[in-house]
Amino acid sequence: MPVLTRLIPSPVVVDIRPGALDDLAGVLSDERISHSGKLAVAVSNGSGVRLRERIAPALPGATWYEVGGGTLDDAVRLAGDMRAGHYDAVVGLGGGKIIDCAKFAAARVGLPLVAVPTNLAHDGLCSPVATLDNDAGRGSYGVPNPIAVVIDLDVIREAPVRFVRAGIGDAVSNINAIADWELSNRVTGEKIDGLAAAMARQAGEAVLRHPGGIGENGFLQVLSEALVLTGIAMSISGDSRPASGSCHEINHAFDLLFPKRAASHGEQCGLGAAFAMHLRGATEEAVFMAEVLRRHGLPVLPEEIGFTVDEFVQVVEFAPRTRPGRYTILEHLDLKTDQIKDIYSDYAKAIGS
Repeated sequence: MPVLTRLIPSPVVVDIRPGALDDLAGVLSDERISHSGKLAVAVSNGSGVRLRERIAPALPGATWYEVGGGTLDDAVRLAGDMRAGHYDAVVGLGGGKIIDCAKFAAARVGLPLVAVPTNLAHDGLCSPVATLDNDAGRGSYGVPNPIAVVIDLDVIREAPVRFVRAGIGDAVSNINAIADWELSNRVTGEKIDGLAAAMARQAGEAVLRHPGGIGENGFLQVLSEALVLTGIAMSISGDSRPASGSCHEINHAFDLLFPKRAASHGEQCGLGAAFAMHLRGATEEAVFMAEVLRRHGLPVLPEEIGFTVDEFVQVVEFAPRTRPGRYTILEHLDLKTDQIKDIYSDYAKAIGS
């Protein structure tokens, strides 16, 4: 019998709106998530601790765990602490590092995760990946998708604006990532998951073409939805391909070559995406992307995040080594130092340095 449909791994609850945090207890009482009210809540020592005072009275059966950082050791320790609790679910309340620690710990103890992000810095809030620092630098670990995502736009607005900007860069970079996936399909025959590609592309386009700004609920709603959809797209494809191409290779190269000077993930991905679109000959698209990134206060030139042109050339040349086996415009062109310098000069002129 032919397969007529497929199941999509996705949260059973997605609640994105102002004031959503006030109804968190109602989400958690859903019997698909918790039937006893016994919850393990992982919080950061920053925004998470402040929000604990606000929501703890509504969660009398919760045990609270303060997580110090975003390392693999932190996540393993959290899982060990939770093992004896006989909980129904884990709640990750905080920024990206806390969400990733909670994802990993929940997977390790076999519990569903409810993600309650306090900022929109990247698309990991609903992805099947936990990114954690380890002894070798940084690793990505496969985990189940969150069973629920609750994003309170009032809380998001209270976070430093740089976190929203970073999320914009990460979401917009989807457009370049899909272009890289399509290039690989044409050249190497790599299979594309059309549904995952469509979701990730439209998420990026929605953010790119939205006329609003980072202080408006309408724009924050679209950005939040885009980041959630991107995470689901990665679950559908089974890897990060819908959201990670040459833009992310450039980001990883910044992190590896200049670990103490690197900017935020989203800033580097946005810059990398605009430059990579120019690399592939999509000059008009690169210029428009750069204009939008600038409008939101994001960098589009390396000096805007403290790097020289020569350092950026070094980053671009090293970038393909960060993801062996992934085929993007960088692998396709196989550029040498002088070629990158020349193309960067054209890019800077095109976007108006």
